[in-house]
Amino acid sequence: MKTLNSLLHDLLQVFPSLRCQVYFKASLTALSHAMEDLVLVGADKPLVIANFQQERFYRQESRRYQRISQRTDQVYVLAAPESNFAATSTPCVTIPFDPEDSLAQEWHLIIIGQQYSACIVCQEYASPVDAASLDQARQFKGIWTFDREVTTHAAQLILERILDYRPEVADKVEIARQRYGLTQSSSNQTATERVLEIDARLFTDRLVTYLQSSQYKQLKAYRTILKKEHQERLVNTISTAIRRSLNPEEIFQITVKEVGEVFSPCRCLLYPYNPIDQPVPIEYEAVTDGLPSLKGEIWSLAKHPLFQAVLAQDRAIAIADTTQELGIQAYPQLSAQLQRFMIKSCLVAPIRYQENWLGILELHHCGVEPYVWNDSDRSLLEAIATQVGVALIQAQAYNNLETLNRQLAALERTQSNLIAIVGHELRTPLSTIQVCLESLITEPDMPPEFQQSMLQTAMTDSERMRQLIQDFLTLSRLEGGCVNWQLEPISLPASLNLVLNRFKKNQFLKKLPEIILKLPSDLPLVLADGEGLIEVLSKLLENAYKFTNSEGTVTIRAQVLDVESIKVANFQNQQNKTQMVEVVIADTGRGIEPSQLETIFERFYQEEGFLQRSIGGTGLGLAICRQIIQRLGGKIWAASPGKNQGSEFHFTLPIAPPTI
Repeated sequence: MKTLNSLLHDLLQVFPSLRCQVYFKASLTALSHAMEDLVLVGADKPLVIANFQQERFYRQESRRYQRISQRTDQVYVLAAPESNFAATSTPCVTIPFDPEDSLAQEWHLIIIGQQYSACIVCQEYASPVDAASLDQARQFKGIWTFDREVTTHAAQLILERILDYRPEVADKVEIARQRYGLTQSSSNQTATERVLEIDARLFTDRLVTYLQSSQYKQLKAYRTILKKEHQERLVNTISTAIRRSLNPEEIFQITVKEVGEVFSPCRCLLYPYNPIDQPVPIEYEAVTDGLPSLKGEIWSLAKHPLFQAVLAQDRAIAIADTTQELGIQAYPQLSAQLQRFMIKSCLVAPIRYQENWLGILELHHCGVEPYVWNDSDRSLLEAIATQVGVALIQAQAYNNLETLNRQLAALERTQSNLIAIVGHELRTPLSTIQVCLESLITEPDMPPEFQQSMLQTAMTDSERMRQLIQDFLTLSRLEGGCVNWQLEPISLPASLNLVLNRFKKNQFLKKLPEIILKLPSDLPLVLADGEGLIEVLSKLLENAYKFTNSEGTVTIRAQVLDVESIKVANFQNQQNKTQMVEVVIADTGRGIEPSQLETIFERFYQEEGFLQRSIGGTGLGLAICRQIIQRLGGKIWAASPGKNQGSEFHFTLPIAPPTI
């Protein structure tokens, strides 16, 4: 059941002289509350009829109408149901109507007492787009009056609609008609009955109170919106400045500068952070003149157990007074650190992205009086930290992309080199082996000395092929991390003797350069993998032999180095010295151009073209040496004055710890 005509339309048909006005919801709410207060503070028992449009709007006022129901037994509440509205347990008579009824677009409040009457009859005609967030901006058009004749007629019209939906309350409605004179015609009403005896001062005071309250809420909401808009603008400004760069260092510098201008704290710090890594010296700081700087200091409040748990939950930590905070006072060392740098209040926010630690953003207030950080400060710093995290991830992704592009380019070069090397290094020995074997098969009467020469040539080239394939497999296993290292104390002289004897045995037909050993008699044992060390020495010596003629020399020397490593923990510097052995293999061969000293360690590097080389080789030997030495904890590099001036290959290995 639904009614097409609105109550306002029907009322204006009877009273065409009534002039409609426009009301915002806030105004109607204030008027309605002021009218309802007449019932709550008066001794009369009036008729009260209220249309709330939707059930949820009534739920917001249900307690108020329970109090009104205690003053009078004639209370009727209409609303479009959103639950079991008809069965609502309340002293009021609830009338659920069809949601498509015109009542769903109207606001009614009708109050008729023995000595006064008042009514609001309005129809909604304009709603904001987002009604949920701007409910007070809804607009209504209609009338508000104390005129008893208009109020009585409005009550008669709406009681008829109540009976259409709830005919079972007819007896109660009839009592209301009799009690409040709704059965009399308007022409028979005396002037005395139409005289208003409302306490105007009471109504006005109540209305002003509600209007002022509504205005205060509106101003408070506007201030909140302006503050949020200001914060969002600041975050957007900082985010825009940060995201102009894909350089992490520039991102840190911009953030410290912008945050320092936004908050105007005494000190702003930003530093990389990871719970499993040691703190690093502070590089990015904005500090007020006259205050001690933390730049270059080892500093990280996030490392302290007092802060770790909270920061791990992506929440900022706000401390108003470090001198009164009981948690801080329980750690004298932390308290002393804060006092040393005059930190009275601090706000610390984690920079994280998808549970990955990136850094820490800190604000320090160093005034005499503590500074109380509010929720807005905390939220704003957390929002800035989030933007920094996103920018850092983007910068990291860009760097990773560049690295990947370089790797793809290197892979393409490797593929080209591999094809060229396989085509040359495998084809040449295969051709030689094939010729030797065909000669042995086709000429069975060949003299024994020629047969022996053919077999020796085939064996030599088959060994060359085996070594080539072995180098491919070795480098592949090293780069894939598939090698299990067996670290043990090893004698470097013993390993060198083993390698030199093997060379002399395998190359007895070729005159080798002179070998000069300059090893200290007290050279300590090195901590290494035996097979890996033999592989490195073999390839470096093979390289020296290959590029040095028989009249030249190859010098092998070694010495003990002191390498300082600084480890930082708990705001303190601890220096530990780790001894290394440096091995140098120097030759008087063709030398290396200074610009190629790093390139020679790349895979498949060859100084000459693949098909024009005077000396064979795959270009994998030095790449294998670097992989092995780095995984054993050392370094390897080359040195040379230039072309035809000889070269030196250096590598280091850690000294084996003394046995007990």
